[in-house]
Amino acid sequence: MELRFTCLPNCSQCCQVKGEVFLSENDVLKAAAYLNLAPEAFESQYCIRTRSQLRLRKPPDRQCHFHKNNCCSIHPAKPTQCRAFPYWPELLESATAWAEAAQYCPGMNQGELVNIAEAETAAAEMKSAYPAMYETLLSAPPSDI
Repeated sequence: MELRFTCLPNCSQCCQVKGEVFLSENDVLKAAAYLNLAPEAFESQYCIRTRSQLRLRKPPDRQCHFHKNNCCSIHPAKPTQCRAFPYWPELLESATAWAEAAQYCPGMNQGELVNIAEAETAAAEMKSAYPAMYETLLSAPPSDI
């Protein structure tokens, strides 16, 4: 499968899709430092932590506190999940999942061919940042690619 992707200027469609933004401990540290907050203050104000996951809290009027004026207000410190999109393991491993994501991301299937090594590096970063999320995917049957 050939993958093409270019992030379009002023798009941010990926930030508006209904879903959760999961965080690693490192994501919290980086975002907190960027906002000049203690990690505990960042987590108290912006996060929800359960026994099995850590994620951003959603404001009532949008998907993310940091999506403002059609861009990410913490772009230099944005979470791994956001930074790695669309090179999530589940999208790289399934042509069907890639096609479904391309329905809301106008940059997918556009532009130059993706350097697969770079995409796989981003996917590996996702698996490393969120190991519990990918434990079940590792034991799943082979993909359709």
